[in-house]
Formats: sequence, structure tokens, C-alpha cells
Amino acid sequence: MNGIHDMGGMTCFGAINPEENEPVFHTDWERRVFAMNIASLAFLGPVDRARHAIERMDPAEYLNTSYYEHWLAGIEIMTRDFGYATDEELASGKSSSAIDLPHPAPDAEMLTGLVMGGVPSTRDTGRQEQAFKIGDKVRARNLEVNGHTRLPRYVRGRAGVINLIHGTHLFPDTVAHDRGESPQPLYNVKFEAKELWGENVERKDCLYIDLWEDYLVAE
Repeated sequence: MNGIHDMGGMTCFGAINPEENEPVFHTDWERRVFAMNIASLAFLGPVDRARHAIERMDPAEYLNTSYYEHWLAGIEIMTRDFGYATDEELASGKSSSAIDLPHPAPDAEMLTGLVMGGVPSTRDTGRQEQAFKIGDKVRARNLEVNGHTRLPRYVRGRAGVINLIHGTHLFPDTVAHDRGESPQPLYNVKFEAKELWGENVERKDCLYIDLWEDYLVAE
């Protein structure tokens, strides 16, 4: 979907000032939100559903909140989606009734496995044969997507070259909305900066973006 989260190429937001020696967590509540997010994968996931929840944040709230606040907002949105809590319960921090989860509550062993191993997206099912090979010229499709997508707005309609082939991976656009995994080839595509931003950039600059096969057509 088109939203404030997809900010690539947008201007007028000021300079980026990286924090030197930035810690993993600035405060203890960020550590707790990280743990909550990992635990929620057991009954709120998959990760693309969580990403879509963050994408539905109010634009002004998104711009005025931090990274881990985005995670917390996503958890709250999904909690409401599944009927696990009402707005009033989230505001008070108290639940009025027991929750029947679709899966067993995660334990320490499960959470350790998620942190160490993640949730692999590679698949040996679905579309295994690639439509493109390294060096092929392709163009990102110019799509208006209402739901979740990993096709950035600033590359839609732009031409690039296949740089790497990552194998077959589940398709975020369908997984986020419970429409199946739709496994398909995932490519790393090289875009020249001038193709994305115009002639006012240095010719040596380029951008590498991972894009699924359904996002691409032959150039």
C-alpha cells in the first residue's frame, strides 16, 4: 500500500544524523517491546502481517514516533484485529476476559529459537524455475497496491538489471493477508540512481533492491 512508511526518495525531511555508537536499546521499555514482538509471532504473525499493521498507522503518528514505538503500535493493531483486546483494554492495560489463542503460548525455548534462527522465508515448493537470469534487463511493474507489498513506490515503472538470484521465497503480498504463501523467485535488482532520481545524481551511484518475480517484467 502507499503510505508514509514508504519514504524512499522523498525530500524535505532534513538531514539524517546517525547516532555514534548507538546502543541496541536506549531504554528498558524498548527491550520489552522487542521481546513482545518476537513472542507475538507465535500467535499474531507472520512478519509480513506485522509489517502491514505498522503501515496502517496514522501518518502523523508514524512520523512522530520511534522505531520501537512502531513495533508496539503494530502489536496493538493486530491485537484489535484478532479481537484479543478492545481499545479500552489497551488503554487501561487490563484485559476483561481470558483469551483463547490459536496456538500454544510461546515458551522460552520457542522464543530462543525465533531469536537465533528467525523465520526462514525460503521454500522448496511453488515456483522454482526463474523467469530471469543474472544480467537480464527488467522493469518493475507500475502497480497500485491496496494491501501489503515489498515493491517500493520509487522503483515502480523503473528499469534495472538482475544482479543476484536468491532462490524461491514466500510472497509477502499474499502472506500478509492469509492468501497463501505463493512461493516464487526472489531477485536482487540493480537500479542506476539516474534511473530512479533523474540526471541530478552522480552516474556511479546505484541501488540494489530485492524484488519478487511478480513485481518484474522483461525490459
